[in-house]
Amino acid sequence: MMNSSHPYSALTPDCALDALDSTGFKADGRLLALNSYENRVYQMGVEDAAPVVVKFYRPERWSDAAILEEHAFTAELAAREIPVVAPLQLNGATLHTHAGFRFAVYPKQGGRMPEFERPDTLRRMGRFLGRIHAVGAQADSAQRPTLDVETFGYASRDFLRAGNWLPPDLVAAWDSVVEYALAGVAHCYERAGNVRAIRLHGDCHAGNVLWTDDGPHFVDFDDSRMGPAVQDLWMLLSGERDEQQAQMTEILTGYEDFMEFDPRELHLVEALRTLRLIHYAAWLARRWGDPAFPAAFPWFNTQQYWQARILELREQIALMDEPPLVA
Repeated sequence: MMNSSHPYSALTPDCALDALDSTGFKADGRLLALNSYENRVYQMGVEDAAPVVVKFYRPERWSDAAILEEHAFTAELAAREIPVVAPLQLNGATLHTHAGFRFAVYPKQGGRMPEFERPDTLRRMGRFLGRIHAVGAQADSAQRPTLDVETFGYASRDFLRAGNWLPPDLVAAWDSVVEYALAGVAHCYERAGNVRAIRLHGDCHAGNVLWTDDGPHFVDFDDSRMGPAVQDLWMLLSGERDEQQAQMTEILTGYEDFMEFDPRELHLVEALRTLRLIHYAAWLARRWGDPAFPAAFPWFNTQQYWQARILELREQIALMDEPPLVA
């Protein structure tokens, strides 16, 4: 049962359908909840038209200006025929409100999971990411934060420490390993030097790419922010080091058709992976008051969970000491 104190408690199916009606579309009553936890996202049927996808933004996460900046970035990309799924402009706006909820309406985009084990898929991904970054590098974000050690690392560590999330017998071990891990991240940034921050997708994993015969379609720019270009590349990698090296070679072969890549950023691959691991744990903790999270992540905050995170960070400390991938 939804906690009546939670902001999403009032987002009933009727409320969601009424929100779509308020834009001028006529919902036909079909509503399918899609896999999203940060926001609430529904596919909705429309009378005499194709279905649409409606995203209800998590209250108090982003300002209106930050959301509109995301919309403007995707519109900028779409205008250059880059295959991103941008929100529809309805009644002269892309951001709407209904019953206290902010939402956007998107065209439904079909597609399948990309096959990142295929070299040609990675090259095509690289080409399109190069095009995205060529546009992203033309201006800075004014409303969204930069992905760095402070925002993803220290802030996440401090939130977890302050909230007493860890079992008492693991606090000392976790405190020690997270300090070593963040020191390793800082050293990676030092080795990389002064790399450029540009506008990114920010969360470019397989779940945010829909593949068709025409290639990738990029969805969900909700985590778009400033950061090093390699942030949008490393999440395409998997497997052992030699496999990741081969994958990165294919990605960069396509990427550099449209955007020059600074090879110093390869020092940041394992550092960014480490920051994501720490940030993810803090994200789960921050959202634990949302009833959807305990239901979807019942293993979070167990003894086994934190033991696994400590081991994971120890492995990352070792990986950050190894030579980087090469361009």
